[in-house]
Amino acid sequence: MADVTLDAKGLNCPLPILKARKALKEVPAGGTLEILSTDPGSVADFEAFCRQTGNDLMETTTEDSVYRFLIKRTAA
Repeated sequence: MADVTLDAKGLNCPLPILKARKALKEVPAGGTLEILSTDPGSVADFEAFCRQTGNDLMETTTEDSVYRFLIKRTAA
């Protein structure tokens, strides 16, 4: 179970990333953020986002055209 869930369904790039960046500020270090998105481009976007920010992309799943990302906040 994630500490914070962000519903970004229906939003297109770059909004899911921008909203995730803001939501991660509310997640304590070591906590997790779950993002739900319908933008197919978000898969590559969140991989790059985590590489650039130093956070861990723990899980990526897809179900019924909804992409689910679980990010662990490791950066301060």
